[in-house]
Amino acid sequence: MMLQSVVRSQGYQGMVDGGDNIKEASWESVSSMLQVGGTVIGSARCKDFRTHEGRLDAALNLVQRGITNLCVIGGDGSLTGANLFREEWSGLLDELVQSGQISEEAAQTHSALHIVGMVGSIDNDFCGTDMTIGTDSALHRIIEVVDAIMTTAQSHQRTFVLEVMGRHCGYLALVSALACGADWVLIPEMPPKDGWEEQMCHKLSENRADKKRLNIIIVAEGAIDQNNKPITTDLIKDLVVRCLGFDTRVTILGHVQRGGTPSAFDRILASRMGVEAVLALLEASPGTPACVVSLCGNQAVRLPLMECVQMTQEVQKAMDEKRFEEAVKLRGRSFENNLNTYKLLSHRKIDTELPHSSFNVAVLNVGAPAAGMNAAVRSAVRVGITEGHTLFAVNDGFEGFYKGQIKEINWGDVGGWTGQGGSLLGTKRTLPAKHIDKIAEQMKIHNINALLVIGGFEAYLGLLELQAARSKHAELCVPMVMVPATVSNNIPGSDLSIGADTALNAITDTCDRIKQSASGTKRRVFIIETMGGYCGYLATVGGLAAGADAAYIYEEPFDIRDLQSNVEHLTEKMKTSIQRGLVLRNENCSENYTTDFIYQLYNEEGKGVFDCRKNVLGHMQQGGAPSPFDRNFGTKIAAKAMQWISKKLKEFYREGRVFANSEDSACLLGMRCRALVFQPVIQLKDETDFVHRIPKEQWWLRLRPLMKILAKYKTSYDVSDSGQLEHILVSLPW
Repeated sequence: MMLQSVVRSQGYQGMVDGGDNIKEASWESVSSMLQVGGTVIGSARCKDFRTHEGRLDAALNLVQRGITNLCVIGGDGSLTGANLFREEWSGLLDELVQSGQISEEAAQTHSALHIVGMVGSIDNDFCGTDMTIGTDSALHRIIEVVDAIMTTAQSHQRTFVLEVMGRHCGYLALVSALACGADWVLIPEMPPKDGWEEQMCHKLSENRADKKRLNIIIVAEGAIDQNNKPITTDLIKDLVVRCLGFDTRVTILGHVQRGGTPSAFDRILASRMGVEAVLALLEASPGTPACVVSLCGNQAVRLPLMECVQMTQEVQKAMDEKRFEEAVKLRGRSFENNLNTYKLLSHRKIDTELPHSSFNVAVLNVGAPAAGMNAAVRSAVRVGITEGHTLFAVNDGFEGFYKGQIKEINWGDVGGWTGQGGSLLGTKRTLPAKHIDKIAEQMKIHNINALLVIGGFEAYLGLLELQAARSKHAELCVPMVMVPATVSNNIPGSDLSIGADTALNAITDTCDRIKQSASGTKRRVFIIETMGGYCGYLATVGGLAAGADAAYIYEEPFDIRDLQSNVEHLTEKMKTSIQRGLVLRNENCSENYTTDFIYQLYNEEGKGVFDCRKNVLGHMQQGGAPSPFDRNFGTKIAAKAMQWISKKLKEFYREGRVFANSEDSACLLGMRCRALVFQPVIQLKDETDFVHRIPKEQWWLRLRPLMKILAKYKTSYDVSDSGQLEHILVSLPW
């Protein structure tokens, strides 16, 4: 089957009206769209399409243009309308034949309409997908505002009440509360119990008593109480002022959340979903049900469209009938995990409520700093305390460990850490092997019963060295778990690492600005060097997010012929309407083809067509405030790691001591396709290229053909990983 690219302006309205609203899309017409927010082709709520006559006009317009494949990007309303259109298609064609508007032959040629949906909604309110297109960008807008507000709130000792979008779904409010460490959050799916007003005021007062200079309360616009009465920002403000006398201000974010440049995550998500949608249309047969392309963990999946729509409608029905626990389950595992993590972290239990485990757990950062490390430490400390453990912070990684830079860390000590970049604990690349005796001694002095290591490749090597030393040091026979945190995203056993998303956004933002700097000038190509060691993740995925023409990486060897081919390809593109080119280079992709060499080659070979500029991004990729994704990912993965530690401590506690010497007592917690998985580090050795500090197999290499296709190269795309139609699985309370 061949697909012809056609765009419809103004959504269903354009399909009903026809004319110039439906036209063929060319390569050039969609160039430079990647960094533009909103929708370039327009969108509109269409009353006409809700009528039979409107859908009849739409069918006529499609048949006249030979269109039988529709990719619909929208929310549940748009997708429900698309499915109805598909179900009515045969009847609509019969009517058009009877009225003489189309021939019998045209009706037969266009007898089947194939529908694939992609969910575009900032509310993330569609069942069946972990993330909808637009949600991450909306979270960026919210967190930018929250971070700015926090500085003024701290200066003036104020309480801020923020209203975010979410009339029927509290995802934005919930995740932004997790990402900024809000004092209180109110969402439609979790109405507060009677007496919540006193509890909230007590918590705000408690935090002020702990010398916290600000309070943040986040409210979804659809927040309700147990009696389905709206909880408004003004109601909360009046309550805080009346009961506590705190200086309180209200900020309603409104449509700010819908605007702005799309985040790196949304660009990659939309690109991946777009490919999967086209593959689904190419593979569709007349009997194939309409499907929606979804994200499950880190994997694209296809689900029956109406199953997802009906499940989404069931959520609202459950909420209307006050079956809130069921509504949360129906929202899906992503929403439920976020809610459970928030509950764990938000309310400090009093001593009498805590289980008394008498276990000591140490937390340390190892390797280079990565944005989101502090969010992970905060989460680990607070979940550990909730589990009844005593938490110890180790400064400066394994170097600080053997020097005895270890101290107890409490609930309040990690307040405000979520939004801070770098590593507040301090981190070094030092490995433990040379200092193993002193580390074992410190483990004994502080009676450390478990270790949580948050870091990059050095943390992985360090855990292997600690495990290898267990035979000589009984003090090291304790549960150990590593959480991957590195901008390079080069850890075996995990598709994603804390810090990589923030680095990708830094690369994408910089590339956008660099390309814009050439706006209105002569044709120009930019050569950009990224970090990553020998791992090409940042160069490849950053290149895909920024619309690069090429990305040179170690994992895909290249020679002078490839460079020459790329220059010629860019030269041809520059002779058309394309004005700017972008080439990314991983810092260690080649010993000989350096950034300077590539710059000089492009500059020389492009003479008369384009000129060149180069930029080495350097450590700006490690700095800055963590992105919403990294804050949320770090928070959830560290909470899960600490819960694993609690489980293992009980499992390995025998005769008054902890003794853990099995392979599964030293694990790495990583994202593998669809889930977070604990994997013994010893078993990951076979998956590791230790010389180049990268995994032997890396999922993102499958995205490279996509980047080349989008850069107008003729190449094949590997469809072996494309999704098959699945079904939604939800475990309800009963």
